[in-house]
Amino acid sequence: MKKNVWKLMVMFCALLLIAGCGNDSTTSKADTKEKKDGTVTFYVVRHGKTMLNTTDRVQGWSDAVLTPAGEEVVTAAGKGLKDVDFRAAYSSDSGRAIQTANLILKESDKSADTKLQTNPRFREFNFGSYEGDLNHNMWSDIAKSQGKTLEEWQSTGLSPKDFANSVAELDKTRVKEGENWPAEDYATIQARLKDGITEVAEKESKNGDENVLLVSHGLSIGALLDTIEPGYKLPATGIQNASVTKITYKDGKFSIDDVNDMSYVEKGQK
Repeated sequence: MKKNVWKLMVMFCALLLIAGCGNDSTTSKADTKEKKDGTVTFYVVRHGKTMLNTTDRVQGWSDAVLTPAGEEVVTAAGKGLKDVDFRAAYSSDSGRAIQTANLILKESDKSADTKLQTNPRFREFNFGSYEGDLNHNMWSDIAKSQGKTLEEWQSTGLSPKDFANSVAELDKTRVKEGENWPAEDYATIQARLKDGITEVAEKESKNGDENVLLVSHGLSIGALLDTIEPGYKLPATGIQNASVTKITYKDGKFSIDDVNDMSYVEKGQK
């Protein structure tokens, strides 16, 4: 009789232990699920001013280093952002974007160990055979294709979509096979930008709430905003060098917060 009672007690304890483990497992799964639903806040920064910007040349996939003034403004932005804990950092694979991102991370008090990851999907528009040419030449060709003088075109301008599509169409007659990549149309640009930021957002959200540094380019940042909110109107100044645009990713959706914010640069200059 005593043996039977003892066996029953052992079995009862075993059942309690199994039940307890089951509860721990459920809790663990719940915790994991909660982490996967984290909110990702992107601090999207345009690179600093470069030598090609200064000489007024077309700079898409072509590249140039930051000017001393460009480095100074980016460093100020980094100082203004130094208290932001960037758990991850991304940039396009263009040298000017990499240089900008590293200067910002260098000033950070909380992100010194954050390693920069590059991704070609965050590049600027590709202008094909116009790369490195004078902006004046490309703009004149666009104006002519629209049946306008350069002065008339500059007074009205074109949307980023029409701008990219005009260059892509003009470039078809200028491309030398095997010598350069053809200019991208707007749909191609938006697709790669959307794929890039979605992949990063889904990856980083698995770690819970995070701040992510993303360094890209003026026109591409505008196209990204237009992808999130179709028809989004940029400020008249466009996206300024070293400005911060905030984009939030939550529950599978993106939303736009601040755009073209220069307050971090101003804070870092004090």
